[in-house]
Amino acid sequence: MSEQGGAVTAPQAGLQPTRDLRATLPDLLEVLLNKGVYLDLDLIITVADIPLIGVNLRATIAGIETMLEYGMMRSWDEQTRAWVRRSISRHVPLADGEEIVARMAGGHLQEEPYRTWRPGTVYLTTRRLIAYRRDPQEILWQSPLEDITALDLRTERSIGGEDRARLHVTTPAGETVLSAAAPERLRELLREQGVGDAGSRAAVVETRRRPLAEGHVWYLEERAGGALWRGGAATLDEADGLTWQGPLDSRPAVRLRPQALTAVDVEAGRTPVGHSDVLVVRSRSGDVRLATHDTAHWLGRLRRMAGGGPEGQPPEPGGAG
Repeated sequence: MSEQGGAVTAPQAGLQPTRDLRATLPDLLEVLLNKGVYLDLDLIITVADIPLIGVNLRATIAGIETMLEYGMMRSWDEQTRAWVRRSISRHVPLADGEEIVARMAGGHLQEEPYRTWRPGTVYLTTRRLIAYRRDPQEILWQSPLEDITALDLRTERSIGGEDRARLHVTTPAGETVLSAAAPERLRELLREQGVGDAGSRAAVVETRRRPLAEGHVWYLEERAGGALWRGGAATLDEADGLTWQGPLDSRPAVRLRPQALTAVDVEAGRTPVGHSDVLVVRSRSGDVRLATHDTAHWLGRLRRMAGGGPEGQPPEPGGAG
């Protein structure tokens, strides 16, 4: 058997067999993927010194990129790309010569007429970035790559309370937020397409927005049998507003956008935290009652968001200071 490193071509191209007894498995894999090997193997299998099976093998093994670089498997590559393009074009309209670079599960944050996540698939092509929904078929958002002026990868708090990386894309039409199964990979692929370079479009900046307040908070939930205090996690964020979710809830029981808050008051009442201060968050959809060990902290930040007073304003008489 002979192994030949270098270009992956037939032996007559002038390659010379190499042999290194110190080579390890990682060394072999590196040669296979980056250079390739040509195998010229004559194998005879014998039993009790009687030859039974003969194998004559001539094979070229290499990474696909190396194969294509040296003119091998191009027909297979072209057929595969054509099949993928035909399959995707049944759902996503592609222009002539437009190729799919990447495809992954994702979504688009719709702002109008109301703010909500719309799940679908994110496509990066050689010309566009697309958020697409298959059923019913709809392009949720799209932009030519040359129109993208900035990329901003941020770690933000999801509805369920987990930290998620979101891709903020800026175009002449404004800023759009996309989710993706692999946001870092999508960002790198966009940069490889020339999007996000400081010299061409914009630099990518990673930031993490810190909430105004977060922690364990009790929520007074109205039920058919009467009101019940429930402990859970609350977050107050400048963009997402106030959210509260119980440990066994699949989604937040309270979700109030900043623009929905109208006022915040303190009233006397029995709470599970050992004192009588109840935070009453008033909104257009109704009142939400909360209890916390740090009433002043939450009161100040809620009032600042609601526009009802400075952050340091103390509670009304009868409340905690």
